[in-house]
Amino acid sequence: MNRLSVQRLTMLVFFLQPVAFGSWLPRIPDIQHGLGLGPAGLALALLGLPCGTLLTLPFAGPLVGKIGPRMAILAGYVLYALAVSLPAFAGNPTLLFIGLMLAGSTISFLELGLNVQADKVEKASGKLIMSTSHGFWSLGIMTGSLIGSGLAYLGMPAQWAILLVAAITLPIALLAASALPDYGAEPSHVETGQRSAWSLPSWALLGICFFVFGITMTEGAMADWSAVFLRETFGADGGAAGLGYSVFAGMVALGRFGGDWLKQRLGAVLLARICGSLALLGIAILLVAPNTPLALLGFAVVGIGASVAFPLAVTAAASLTDRSSSANVAILSFIALLGFLIGPPIIGFIAEHLDIRLGLAALLPVLGISLALTGMLGQRPVRKPTHNPEAEVPGVM
Repeated sequence: MNRLSVQRLTMLVFFLQPVAFGSWLPRIPDIQHGLGLGPAGLALALLGLPCGTLLTLPFAGPLVGKIGPRMAILAGYVLYALAVSLPAFAGNPTLLFIGLMLAGSTISFLELGLNVQADKVEKASGKLIMSTSHGFWSLGIMTGSLIGSGLAYLGMPAQWAILLVAAITLPIALLAASALPDYGAEPSHVETGQRSAWSLPSWALLGICFFVFGITMTEGAMADWSAVFLRETFGADGGAAGLGYSVFAGMVALGRFGGDWLKQRLGAVLLARICGSLALLGIAILLVAPNTPLALLGFAVVGIGASVAFPLAVTAAASLTDRSSSANVAILSFIALLGFLIGPPIIGFIAEHLDIRLGLAALLPVLGISLALTGMLGQRPVRKPTHNPEAEVPGVM
């Protein structure tokens, strides 16, 4: 691992993080069938993931700031490996909800550490790596999805398949993470004169957050409903049902690998507008696709469209100087993951009463809002206040 540059090590830990979770995604229809859940019942169980996120991220930002992103990655990987296979062991919807809640909690903490680490590496080296790092994350979740589909084809039970993938990736991830530079804890807001991590976010940060919300809501929909969509609409089963997400994740990875290069040449705002328009086009293709090949094209176009939004948003949020970067990225991650995780239940409820295509149509208005907010990525950094009354109040974190 010592032979790899800091940038390559960062990309490696991004790649390894979602592999085990990706192997869960093709098994969702199997779990749904095994527990006898309809779309609404599955949607309720899937709410466990956003609940875990809601409980974790408000505390994760200050915690990552105190222990540093490298330690957060090391601890987060262990907790994540223990929790990611729990949903597949669930024997009833309640246990499925709890398992997903624990998995979502560990995922959100680990991903916050990864994003803060990537931002610090980027600033220390002067080289853009955020989009490429997220490209490796997408490649990792695509790899996990393909592994999950392959193990499903071989007949391995979901719980043991996911546990196996987690057990194989954990030691490699810990070895890579231990070789990352330790940037240590961030100075407290009292020392820097910045606002507390618990203070309300600025309007600039809120604009960035709501820009990314519609994109990550689309990503969550593709993760949880692409296999169900292909099965219910075109009769795909087994490994074939998982191809939709594999195509989507592959195109996300492709877009992110070119994202840093394109950002240098087009700027963040124009790049975000082009990709936002493609995401809308891809959903429109899915709504009218008459067969599986055209549906896969739709997943591919959505993937390109969704590719660079979150990396662009992370860099924009971390560049705001009114609070620590970990606090701002935590708020962004909270809103982004909220979009990723509440989108699938909303689509499930619509699919239960209407149709899965109409459920996906719910993504169109939120993507339109994201497109309208792309200009927020071009703002100048918010300057920290010259005087911060909060810093003089005892007990404020």
